[in-house]
Amino acid sequence: MQKLEAHEMPLHKVFSSDYDFRIPDYQRPYAWQEEQAFQLLTDLAEALDRGTEEPYFLGSLVLVKESGQPRCDVIDGQQRLTTLTILLSVLRDLTAQAELRDALHKLINQPGDPILGRKPQPRLRHRQRDADFFYKYVQTGGAVDMLLALDRTTLATDAQKAVRDNTAALHRELESWSEERRLGLVRMLGERTFLVVVATPDLESAHRIFSVMNSRGLDLSPTDIFKSQIIGALDDPGESANCARKWEDVEETLGRDDFADLFLHLRMIYEKKRAERELLKEFPRQVLDRYLPDRADVFVNDVVVPYAEAYAQIRDARYEASGAEQVNAWFKRLQQTDNNDWRPAALWALRNHEHDPEWLDRFLRALERLSASMFIRRVYTTPRVMRYAELLRQLDQGQSLDSPAFELTETEKADTRARLEGELYLVGKIRKYVLLRVDEILSEAHGVKYDLPLITVEHVLPQNPEVGSRWTELFDEDQRGYWTHRLGNLVLLNRVKNSAAQNYDFAAKKAKYFTGRGGAVPFALTSQVLQYEDWTSDVLEAQQKQLVDLLVKEWAL
Repeated sequence: MQKLEAHEMPLHKVFSSDYDFRIPDYQRPYAWQEEQAFQLLTDLAEALDRGTEEPYFLGSLVLVKESGQPRCDVIDGQQRLTTLTILLSVLRDLTAQAELRDALHKLINQPGDPILGRKPQPRLRHRQRDADFFYKYVQTGGAVDMLLALDRTTLATDAQKAVRDNTAALHRELESWSEERRLGLVRMLGERTFLVVVATPDLESAHRIFSVMNSRGLDLSPTDIFKSQIIGALDDPGESANCARKWEDVEETLGRDDFADLFLHLRMIYEKKRAERELLKEFPRQVLDRYLPDRADVFVNDVVVPYAEAYAQIRDARYEASGAEQVNAWFKRLQQTDNNDWRPAALWALRNHEHDPEWLDRFLRALERLSASMFIRRVYTTPRVMRYAELLRQLDQGQSLDSPAFELTETEKADTRARLEGELYLVGKIRKYVLLRVDEILSEAHGVKYDLPLITVEHVLPQNPEVGSRWTELFDEDQRGYWTHRLGNLVLLNRVKNSAAQNYDFAAKKAKYFTGRGGAVPFALTSQVLQYEDWTSDVLEAQQKQLVDLLVKEWAL
């Protein structure tokens, strides 16, 4: 049997000569985005500000590693190791203290040691395609400024772009910190920040460990533990069995993963602030202590069951009452954003105003406006969650539809408008959402109505028109550079992208690419474009203005 080793390791031992981390070429590229990198720093900063001496855990690594040998292949943990290396590099290049700078550099790069026969080398070696880039622009001392000066559009891989973007995000934040606060973070990283390192010399064993660690529904979950506490607090056997049955019924209805998510949302509804520690430690103090030991049945009957039903109605858009169509349409719109941070507020609304569809319609309109604006502006997790937490506080205080947290500031409105007016296509996460919303307004429909297996966003004026085509006659290079990726030049299609068809002249594009079978097209936005005889800069400018104006009116911007 292969030997398995698992240890809690302080960060200064993880980034030491004990480990020579290699990212195998078969691993996926580095893919963390700015939000995830910034969230890592936010979590560390919050742990720093709490000022306690308790250990801070950053998760786990799974390695293929022979005992006693530093070389190891990273099976799980690449994203975290890479981002931590970026963080250390930014801290290194920002510090004015030479001694601290050298100490940080030694965490990033192993210095040579002729006595021990060690060669100088980076602690973490990336996949071959990105290794030289990462060493040159991150691990090399003083290289961060050079990285930030690069034009991201010229970088060879998405991983390199992610490295540059995340470095810029961390640098922007840490540069605003005082030298003393940065030193505090460095000390926290060195003294009380830990990773759980799991190592086995066998690749198959490492993958099996990784699969087990990431299998959902196999380990005892926090909700299982809460259930044992709740049901165990009931003295009456009949009541205990009744509550257990109700609990199991709603868990089965939602599914194990969504049921676990419900408890995260309940924590937010009750505590109205971002989580600082894992659910298992926070939920009993923040929620359960209000019900245990004497009101365990109340928690099941008045909290778990009705909130689970509300969760299912939101998730499945199956609210049932007069006016349900409009309410369910808002649920569908909200679910198209890239986060569920809005859900506690929606759960609160449905739980407290279930029988008032008119109120729910107005509430969810305001919630979608706020959610859409933060989505389009790419607001990070922490400020986004804080905004929803403030909304929940105001709702509990009775402020209802006039809650100030719903209101967008003039700066937020202007920023949202600027994003809508800008090169929308380049922001991959938001473009389909915005286009579906404007298409919905054009068609005067309710909710996302398309039951289509595929919806793609396409350019009218192509990204790379062929030399000598009519496109190059209608638009000069500056005009193409300005208009190509803006809202007015984009349409929705229910077909796979066709690289050849994308470059057709406008007439051929309409006939062969923008229409469906039988000449019909399901999207109002695309149908509108088909009405034009030609696609000129004047037409495009008018289209841009019309679409942006529709969204500005819809979201009261």
